[in-house]
Amino acid sequence: MSRKTHPAMTPKRIAELGDLARKIDREEAAELKAAGRAILLRHETTKQLIVALKTARMARKLGLEEVGEKSGIGKANLSRLENQPNPNPTLDTLLRYADAVGVDLHVSVS
Repeated sequence: MSRKTHPAMTPKRIAELGDLARKIDREEAAELKAAGRAILLRHETTKQLIVALKTARMARKLGLEEVGEKSGIGKANLSRLENQPNPNPTLDTLLRYADAVGVDLHVSVS
């Protein structure tokens, strides 16, 4: 049986592999940063939407209990939605909340 041998690691080859590793690290870092920015944008958009819905609710002098009855969303869940630092509501929840408050929620795709 013949044994496979690998060529000796020359200083040039070591440098090439080091350059390749740094390039991969830079590309992965850029991809991770872009993914992080996208997540942050979605989070900020969701937070702004919830603040707008809460502002509309308060302007209409509606309590969480009343909005909960109209929307079918529990009072505690509405409170968490409005006050949680990292909310992750479904579109259905936001639409039901908006409808109960008496405002329109428009979603577009572009």
